[in-house]
Amino acid sequence: MSAQIVQHLNPGGIETLVLDLMRHSKHKTLIFSLEGTRAQAMEKWPILKPFADHLIFLNKQPGFEPKIIKALIRLFTWHKITSVHTHHIGPLLYGGLACRLCGIKSLIHTEHDAWHLASLKRRLLQRCLLAALRPLWIADAKAVAVKISDYLHKPNVRVISNGIDIDKFIPGNRQAARRRLSLPADASLIGCAARLEPVKGQDVLIRALTSLPPSYHLVIAGDGSTKSALKRLVRQEKISARVHFLGMVNDMPTFYQALDIFCLPSRFEGMPLSPLEAQACNIPSVITNVGGCSEVVCRQTSTLVPPDKPFAIAEAILNLSVLSYRQNPRAFVQQKGNIKDTVLAYDQLAGEP
Repeated sequence: MSAQIVQHLNPGGIETLVLDLMRHSKHKTLIFSLEGTRAQAMEKWPILKPFADHLIFLNKQPGFEPKIIKALIRLFTWHKITSVHTHHIGPLLYGGLACRLCGIKSLIHTEHDAWHLASLKRRLLQRCLLAALRPLWIADAKAVAVKISDYLHKPNVRVISNGIDIDKFIPGNRQAARRRLSLPADASLIGCAARLEPVKGQDVLIRALTSLPPSYHLVIAGDGSTKSALKRLVRQEKISARVHFLGMVNDMPTFYQALDIFCLPSRFEGMPLSPLEAQACNIPSVITNVGGCSEVVCRQTSTLVPPDKPFAIAEAILNLSVLSYRQNPRAFVQQKGNIKDTVLAYDQLAGEP
């Protein structure tokens, strides 16, 4: 039995990846969420319900809680865990310590971004944990590996790229998808799927929309702390009729299938899944060139732009709108972003001491 340890199971890229790793792994897997309760998670993210028997919630409160380590030790022992995989620094602290105190040999740790290591406090903590716990250390993108090597002076970080379920994210009928989501049939739809947080840059995309013709509409999937501010910005720009806030969308393939172009305007990223999902549905994408984003973009059918540049985003959207594609972005994802390749790499690592 193997264990995946995450900070929480709120909707997000890391959490989606961990669910896919569990579903496709040859090992029986449990997912441990440090924060939250089962009821809270199921209400916020209903797609968790089919996996309820594989999820364990520890309801960690803010601050350091030694009792969480003790609880993990008991749970690892009870479930006969033989391999532990942690994601980000909190899960490494709690899950890694419990793993070593249980005598479990296989400990894998994945870093999904590096911008948090700009904090000296976090760098020092990370260095101490890596030295004490000696995990097999993985970055999810080459760009992330370079950054964490620079920050932590650790060369040759292994890279295992994120992947998506290409059998789930497939091309579909655009008009049928729009009907299911109650979206305008004749508009050029630009879509963004991400947490509504400052780091994701939806405000930049809203400003970009003001430079596009009135036939272009923006569809935003997700929820978060900036929702009210984004709606206020839309009203200020007098484009309320052209911006559609969908909230949390559980049927993400239908969301992508409804679009003409996908856009992720993030200010910081690791290796995001949403561009892979969109391109697997044959939707060309405009992505900011931050973190590992350049590694998830088909250069023949999609475009990279600098962050915080609304006019660059608008120009890229217009250019993609008029291009004729000889290659489809799905072929790129089939080759570079298949979850089965990601799972195989991690399953092989789980056998290493």
